[in-house]
Amino acid sequence: MDSVWPATPVDPERLGRPSRRGATAALEAHIAVLRGEPLKAALANALREANGLGGQERRFAAMAVRELSRHQRLLDLAARLLGHTMGKVGLTEDQALVRYALWRRIFCGEGWARIGPEVRLPGPVRPRTIKDDLLQRVVEQPLPEAPLPESQTERLAIRYSFPNWLVQRLAQVYPEDVLEGLLASLDEEPSLHFRARPPGTRDAVLAALKEEGVNAEPVAAAPDAVRVTDSSHRVFETRMMKSGRLQVQDVGSQLISELCRPREGSLEGFTVADVCAGAGGKTLALADFVGPRGKVLAGDRSRRRLAEARERVRHFSLRQVAFPHPLPLSDADVLLIDAPCSGTGSLAREPDQKWKLTAQEIAKYQATQSELLDEVSRQAKPGALIVYATCSVMPEEDEAVVEAFLAKHPDFTLEPVEDVLGAERAALAAQGPYLKALPPKVPGGGFFAARLRRTGAGPG
Repeated sequence: MDSVWPATPVDPERLGRPSRRGATAALEAHIAVLRGEPLKAALANALREANGLGGQERRFAAMAVRELSRHQRLLDLAARLLGHTMGKVGLTEDQALVRYALWRRIFCGEGWARIGPEVRLPGPVRPRTIKDDLLQRVVEQPLPEAPLPESQTERLAIRYSFPNWLVQRLAQVYPEDVLEGLLASLDEEPSLHFRARPPGTRDAVLAALKEEGVNAEPVAAAPDAVRVTDSSHRVFETRMMKSGRLQVQDVGSQLISELCRPREGSLEGFTVADVCAGAGGKTLALADFVGPRGKVLAGDRSRRRLAEARERVRHFSLRQVAFPHPLPLSDADVLLIDAPCSGTGSLAREPDQKWKLTAQEIAKYQATQSELLDEVSRQAKPGALIVYATCSVMPEEDEAVVEAFLAKHPDFTLEPVEDVLGAERAALAAQGPYLKALPPKVPGGGFFAARLRRTGAGPG
């Protein structure tokens, strides 16, 4: 690694249309994030307040606010090398302005002629104490090469803008080449991935998208996965999307849904309990797998997220999905536990989380996950399959939870995911008996899953 600065600028097509109003929305959202608000909520509020932004401007604002969190460590390093240590910059608004100007310079390849109109006084945000000439110097002053530490782990943490402690922990688990690929993937704007519906119709969906001028390709890791390769977002206006033949779903998430199937055959006619259904992404996939003769029983501790799942089920007219409370877990053939987790596999989509996460929080997640798995297992009937899954890449939340569970529950056995995926796809997405879908080998976020079969007596 000769330099920590990116070699090529962001693809302008992915960026949307930069404007002063788009910059204002991005900066307002970033300031809210710095004050503790989740990025998604901060962005939604900023876009709502910026009434009248065009679609491409909204896209720019969304990209910009994610990028400011995503590259925060590297942007602050650049500011420090230019003589503007963030701790001394002053107001949160000032810090956001300096980061924004540096992001447009370093990651977008723009000069002051383009950046100036977006940030100059009277300015996109107030209050502020820095003047235009300081921002201009930040953009135009030569940027020195960053002095690199001897530790390769710390170099990676700087280059890909991660906290040292997190990269040090991951370095204990993953070989250097795997680690760098993972960090690089989690440090970039993720591509859009979709699931073709109904299962087995991917070729027809790809052909229809091509007819409408949308570039898309199959993803080898999952049988129904589609990656849209053009960055225009026209896919959302296509007949395939409007008719419900496409669902936004990450590739690893599709693999988790697939692991709810039997070793041989389909889920047609089975009953599946989606214990932590959230907003319903996997619920929809499971509904397609069980078909009209099967059932999906969906629940979640978050009423707000479950309301979103209900709305999506209504939108797709999936009569095989019900939302009973409490979930009758002993009726289910398969129980999916998509457990609450640190979300370290989803940092490309939620980059603000890497600055909020701590080792202590991961330990708390581990305790919650273990309790949840114990609770669900007590109600699983003989022969039932539990699929335990996370969107974490931390072994404390993944293998460690499963291994501790198996040590306490001899009535459960671990089934290799290769039994369902087959050898070729397991080579891409499995590590031993577990699903370990890691980018860039499996595109998208990082996911984990284990198949646990109850072989002993069921609920008393």
